[in-house]
Parts: sequence; structure tokens; C-alpha cells
Amino acid sequence: MDVSTLDKEKGAHISGIDRGKVVMYGLSTCVWCKRTKKLLIDLGVNFDFIYVDKLEGEEENQAVEELRRFNPSTSFPTTIINGEKAIVGFKEKEIREVLGF
Repeated sequence: MDVSTLDKEKGAHISGIDRGKVVMYGLSTCVWCKRTKKLLIDLGVNFDFIYVDKLEGEEENQAVEELRRFNPSTSFPTTIINGEKAIVGFKEKEIREVLGF
């Protein structure tokens, strides 16, 4: 999903250090999603975030389909690194390790 086509309330790209392609799927009302997003910002990582609860129609279907490939239960937050590794939930230590911190 291309976040550049989304309204800022639905998702955005945060510029920072390139640690690979990092995409965080979350809910706008989820405290653990907010903590994960804040951690990525604090680490200064280049990443995209998508608030699935703000999407509708085809955007929502596309995001959920992509998310299910990595996390069949579609729980939040789910952070996908390089299209290979999914970290489900707020797992600060694991996020730091995978991103090389």
C-alpha cells in the first residue's frame, strides 16, 4: 500500500534513518500502536504507518489483506520489516534488535 496516496490521518511516511522497509499497521485509538509509533520516531527510523481503522472500502481491504499475510489474526500493532519479519504487539526489545539498535 502506498501511504503517499492516503490522507495524513490514515497514514503517512516518517523520514529517518534507512533500516530497510518498515511498515507499522495500527489503530488510531490503540495505546500500544501509539507507543510503537513513538518508539520508531524516537529511534529516528524511516517508516510508514497505516491506521487501518481510518481506512474504508478498497483501501481497507488492501491493508487487511497485506496485514493477514504476516499476521493472520490481524491484531495491532503489527510492524513489518523488509516484507519478511512481522513483530506483533509492542515489543521494544525485539524492534530494537531487528532494526540494529
